[in-house]
Amino acid sequence: MQFVRHGPDIPERLLQAHEDGRVVFFCGAGISYPARLPGFAGLVAKVYAALAVTPNAVQQAAIKAGQFDTAIGLLEAEIVGGRETVRRALAGILTPDLGAPNATATHEALLTLGKGRNGQTRLITTNFDRLFEEVIAAKSLPIERFKAPLLPVPKNRWDGLVYLHGLLSTTPTASELDRLVVSSGDFGLAYLTERWAARFVSELFRNYTVCFVGYSLNDPVLRYMMDALAADRLLGESSPEMFAFGSFSKGKEEERANEWRAKNVTPILYREHNRHAYLHKTLRAWAETYRDGVRGKERIVVECAMARPLASTRQDDFVGRLLWALSDPGGLPARRFADLDPVPSLDWLEPLSEERYRHADLGRFGVPPRATVDDKLTFSLTRRPSPYPLAPSMCIVDAGARGSRWDEVMRQLARWLIRHLDDPALLLWLVKRGGQLHDDLVWWIERRLDELAKLERDGNTAELARIREGAPNAIPGPLMRTLWRLLLTGRVKSWLRDFNLYRWRDRFKRDGLTATLRLELREMLTPRVSLREPFRWPAEDGEACEPERIKELVEWEIVLSTDHVHSSLRDLPRDERWDAALPELLSDVSALLRDALDLMRELGSAEDRSDLSYMHQPSISEHPQNRDFHDWTALIDLTRDAWLATVAQSPARAALVAQAWWHTPYPLFRRLAFFAAAQDNVIPKRQALDWLLADDHWWLWSVETEREAMRLLVALAPHLDGVMLRELEQAVLAGPPRDMFKDDIEPERWTRIVEREIWLRLAKIAEAGAALGAESSARLSGVSTQYPEWTLAADQRDEFPYWMGDGDEWRKFVATPRHRRELIEWLRQQPSPDHWQEDDWRQRCRDNFATTACALCALAREGVWPTERWREALQAWSEEKLLKRSWRYMAPILATAPGEVLQTLAHGVSWWLQSIAKTFEGHKTLFFVLARRILAQDHQDGVDIDDPVGRAINHPVGHVTEALLRWWYRRSLEDGQGLQEEIKPTFTELCDRRIDKFRHGRVLLAAHVIALFRVDGDWATRHLLPLFDWQRSEAEARAVWEGFLWSPRLYRPLMEMLKPAFLDTAHHYAALGKHDGQYASLLTFAALDPGETFTTAELAAATRALPPDGLHDAAQALVRALEGAGEQRADYWTNRVAPYLHAIWPKTRDNVSPAIAESLGRLCVAAQDAFPEALTLLRAWLQPPAHPDYLVHRLHEAGLCGKFPEQALDFLSLVIGDQTQWPPSDLGACLDAMRIAAPELEADPLFERLMAYLRQHGRG
Repeated sequence: MQFVRHGPDIPERLLQAHEDGRVVFFCGAGISYPARLPGFAGLVAKVYAALAVTPNAVQQAAIKAGQFDTAIGLLEAEIVGGRETVRRALAGILTPDLGAPNATATHEALLTLGKGRNGQTRLITTNFDRLFEEVIAAKSLPIERFKAPLLPVPKNRWDGLVYLHGLLSTTPTASELDRLVVSSGDFGLAYLTERWAARFVSELFRNYTVCFVGYSLNDPVLRYMMDALAADRLLGESSPEMFAFGSFSKGKEEERANEWRAKNVTPILYREHNRHAYLHKTLRAWAETYRDGVRGKERIVVECAMARPLASTRQDDFVGRLLWALSDPGGLPARRFADLDPVPSLDWLEPLSEERYRHADLGRFGVPPRATVDDKLTFSLTRRPSPYPLAPSMCIVDAGARGSRWDEVMRQLARWLIRHLDDPALLLWLVKRGGQLHDDLVWWIERRLDELAKLERDGNTAELARIREGAPNAIPGPLMRTLWRLLLTGRVKSWLRDFNLYRWRDRFKRDGLTATLRLELREMLTPRVSLREPFRWPAEDGEACEPERIKELVEWEIVLSTDHVHSSLRDLPRDERWDAALPELLSDVSALLRDALDLMRELGSAEDRSDLSYMHQPSISEHPQNRDFHDWTALIDLTRDAWLATVAQSPARAALVAQAWWHTPYPLFRRLAFFAAAQDNVIPKRQALDWLLADDHWWLWSVETEREAMRLLVALAPHLDGVMLRELEQAVLAGPPRDMFKDDIEPERWTRIVEREIWLRLAKIAEAGAALGAESSARLSGVSTQYPEWTLAADQRDEFPYWMGDGDEWRKFVATPRHRRELIEWLRQQPSPDHWQEDDWRQRCRDNFATTACALCALAREGVWPTERWREALQAWSEEKLLKRSWRYMAPILATAPGEVLQTLAHGVSWWLQSIAKTFEGHKTLFFVLARRILAQDHQDGVDIDDPVGRAINHPVGHVTEALLRWWYRRSLEDGQGLQEEIKPTFTELCDRRIDKFRHGRVLLAAHVIALFRVDGDWATRHLLPLFDWQRSEAEARAVWEGFLWSPRLYRPLMEMLKPAFLDTAHHYAALGKHDGQYASLLTFAALDPGETFTTAELAAATRALPPDGLHDAAQALVRALEGAGEQRADYWTNRVAPYLHAIWPKTRDNVSPAIAESLGRLCVAAQDAFPEALTLLRAWLQPPAHPDYLVHRLHEAGLCGKFPEQALDFLSLVIGDQTQWPPSDLGACLDAMRIAAPELEADPLFERLMAYLRQHGRG
């Protein structure tokens, strides 16, 4: 962090340790330079001069060697009057010039920095001067002082300023002068013989992070302390990292840094200039930001959470900075994160769950680490060891929850998560990590869903709109609510549950079907839902459409609680014990099958007339087409086998079960009923025919029941009497209902379909041996003559609407061949999906990479490129589990694809490159070849001016740019290291404004401009930053500003370079689209902490240029900034917000609006103790908002009605006004608090008016 231009860059870890109260500043002579006091070398020279002593050879040698303590000791030994004479001269020299500019400013800054958030001051100086005393007296600071050798124990309770080497009093006595540690003998006593200073320093270094300020590299003071520390190290002691501010002259930075490191000190270097001016400016600026909470954890949350967690350089670890802030055990930063508007992006979930913490981090989470380091331990903020008070007990048996209890941080993270309930990415993240939600998270989600449902029932559209405004994905739609319902009720498959069907089988072999085993089997075969990423590309046009089906949100599949069910059941012995057990299982497995279909209905893929079961299980009876790809179909097999076993045992019971099936919704149960009716002597013929012709003959013709309807037709027809057979024939001759088929069928094709369907059924009846009537015989003969190629299949394949490997034109669904050679031929004949037929090619690519990839490779070698099939394959291979394999084998093939093929596949290949970029191994050259070839394609689709970011992230050029950035981020980036040659030319070309299609790439480069600028400032300044200039090209500037504002952060050096364009953006606010609010926030944060970058006049002009909605966003940013100051709100209001309102906020009346008034009302409340001052300053702006409930709630929640009753009453009268709608729910509580705090207010007309308003609505 660089507080001033050209100043030292303070490491993030030092800033964090300081915020945590773990830093102690060690202050040397350099801090007193502004008061015209010398350093140690200057002090020795002035003492010799004051005493008119010319150093002898020995003294001169000591001075030349930098042994100034020795030089003082030698002088004291030789001069008349000895120690006292030298020290009185020294005291006279150390009289400061308090009239010098900023004489005590650095001391004041260090006293501010030395005071922890808990109010304790911990500061050490080796100076004897009284400059700290001057500040303490002037500011009336209640700070205890300790003077050597009477020192405190530097542990947690230590509170005060330590003069480690003594302090000069205003009129020092001889004994006081004698106690000063200044000569080599004094240092010997303090650090070597009596060791009181050494003990203090050693204990200090063990417990705190020490930062040296005002010491030169060879300062004797530093030398003695380093010797004491070295002695501790020999005894096995370890200490936290030490830091030191140090200067360097031009060209000597690296040399000076290494000299500090040789002392085991981390240097914080600045250039020598004007008696260390950069150091003093930095300390003053740091103290101001610390005083006002600008670098506090809550403020870090407010600023960092605006951005997305994009990668950056090692020195710019803003993601780590935010995680550090969120991990504060008090939970306040995490609460701020959860409450922020707009809500922080769900993208933060990835770093929050990244296992970046190690054994050394246990202490910060309240878990004492063992002495032995566990190198394998890793954990994240969302999954971490529990501290002792929250850890569960170890026990043999327990009646309660077995998980650990949450701390405040986890609770607040849950509150943040429930503001994203309409985002399927959250649900998938939970499922991917096991799907077993913590009880507290279940409670939070259910409570939130109940609250939203109540608001919807009550028609509270204002509150719903407010929720949605702050968090667009906070209110789940009907489809997402279905998914949450499934997850919360345990219907989603979890890999954490351990069911083992093989163990069950062994127990069954031993004990038979006991009640316990039957119930256990039922639990293992319970249907669940498996969820994973959706099987689709991002919208190619960048437009997000409202999903209509759950499959558009997530990919789902019905599975069972246990796996490998088909193979486990096949291994069961088909003996008398199993046959006897099956009837006992019939009701269970039949109910479980119903459960599976009910889940499908819940997920939107099953209804009374369609469940697609014929695709999952083509035949109820055993058949080779049943390939057992889905475990849930084992329930069909079990239901069938159990029913057949029941027939043998009790035909009457079997008939009752079959009749129950018929009355159960879903075609699958119709199929089971048809299967039962086709068996001999179970279902009466009349009832079987009624089933077949039910619902206006629907099931006779439906593809859902086709196989079983055909089998029943064949089994039934020969045994029907004449009347029933004619009834069946008439139903067949009537043909299928028209509404069963697509509307867009051409008349000729419709006629052919009808003829085919009628012919097939009549032919089946005739082949079964039934005597057709004259009309049916004539119709069958006529159609057979017209279509002589139509013949019945010997293997009954014509009864299946789905037949694996057969592309028959009558099939609605085709399964791709299983074998490679047949698959190659199929791809040759079916290069693209057919409008009339679905196939499972995409799923095959997902499930069987080797076969599908080899088939495509074989065709590619022949010069055959079925691009539609390639597109679907690339989509499947972009999933995490197939990325590495697909890259290894397919990159060389795709790199040789003809140009026209790559043009067609640009979207698929670029998405695949983006997915693989972080993890691919090998074929590095091909990665860049493919990237450049995609960029070279002719993308004639224009440039979207309405949503540049949305279009860019869904465009092939954007995909490639993102892929290159991801590859770049794979290495640890360092400030100033320069762009790598592999990507530099491509990035340069992307920045060419003359190439329109590359604007998509420029938008994404702008989103990463901070990292690019830090790594290669020269390149960024030359190629990327000019694009931000509105005067060069408004369209170009708009696109890159939107890219930057997609993930905005204030980085001072970059802002200095972009300053004119940044300020000019206020005049183009309306052009910023959905990211305009981000600009207003950034401008406001810059104005609250302008540093040396902006002047007040510049910021005021830019803020005045904002339109009303921009001022509304700026006002909201003010609220966030003030709330983010945490416990420093009072200082932040006084030093930041109030000056901003006086000097920058526009004062014209045309900027007054209810929305701005509401935000400024929130600002008044956020001021807390400064509420009266804030109200006075903002009163003229306040007016009743459309819905004052939230403002009144915040006022009540802050407790301001009892603390400032008169001002609170004034505030309420302004924001409620002459409302006629229902009173805010907290208004009564506010008035009660005022009445208790100031009873005389009851007679105030304003109070009476508000009470009357309450009584009118029955609330008084």
